[in-house]
Amino acid sequence: MSIATSRPRPRPSAFARLAQSRGALGTLFMLPAAVFLICLLAYPLGLGVWLGFTDTKIGREGIFIGLENYEFLWADSVFWLSVFNTVVYTVVASILKFGLGLWLALLLNQHLPFKSLFRAIVLLPWVVPTVLSALAFWWIYDSQFSIISWSLMQLGLIQQPINFLGDPLNARISVIVANVWRGIPFVAISLLAGLQTISPSLQEAASLDGATSWQRFRHVTLPLLTPIIAVVMTFSVLFTFTDFQLIYVLTKGGPVNATHLMATLSFQRGIPGGQLGEGAAIAVAMVPFLLAAILFSFFGLQRRRWQQGGQE
Repeated sequence: MSIATSRPRPRPSAFARLAQSRGALGTLFMLPAAVFLICLLAYPLGLGVWLGFTDTKIGREGIFIGLENYEFLWADSVFWLSVFNTVVYTVVASILKFGLGLWLALLLNQHLPFKSLFRAIVLLPWVVPTVLSALAFWWIYDSQFSIISWSLMQLGLIQQPINFLGDPLNARISVIVANVWRGIPFVAISLLAGLQTISPSLQEAASLDGATSWQRFRHVTLPLLTPIIAVVMTFSVLFTFTDFQLIYVLTKGGPVNATHLMATLSFQRGIPGGQLGEGAAIAVAMVPFLLAAILFSFFGLQRRRWQQGGQE
């Protein structure tokens, strides 16, 4: 009786081993995206951080000066005014966009006639380019030909046109209103998508238990929508905090720096003013606020994992 001799299996090639390795394939597929992010995000960010430690000006290479730009900004009243304006602008606009966006999302989630048409109309402020929206608001807020002032004068509520963009307080309110108008569609449609994922059976079960509409919203809808709210509001805060086009077209930071945000001040000091190092330092000072918003989103996603049964 002959004993069959087993031949050793041939060793797989390097390409075969690479094809069977999930980690290696994942790294390979992520490599183009990593190169893209490094070239378009990491390099500009690193260059901006470096410029913040130099006295670089337009047309002249700078030298390393350490923290002198940040020491100057620490004593600069205009910079701190821009920080105050940015925080107030972001907080007030984000709260208004969330409240109105959530109300609009709940309304569009109902069984309404022409619901698809209404959803498309709601997206119009978000679809229109920011510059065109800003130019439209610039005409609406015109000190002589404002449609708002004309309407109020026809009703006899005011005697003269309102100086929307020439008065510091009015200018702050005006730019916030314009930002809210542009940002509501993003919040509303995103929250509407989250509402569509909530099972109607949960609402029916709460109704059978005698819960009112407010109780169903508070104890069923809102907890399930919280992770979506965290992500949506994070992006809303990021978009609002870094807003530039709307402010620059409407007021360019005026009057008397009343609407200067950190983004517009950074541009003004860096490009028209020629102080690239100082402008970069102002831009770098925005990073801690942006990181705080990203951490807020991270904890929202962690809660979503807990709701889905994942480990903390």
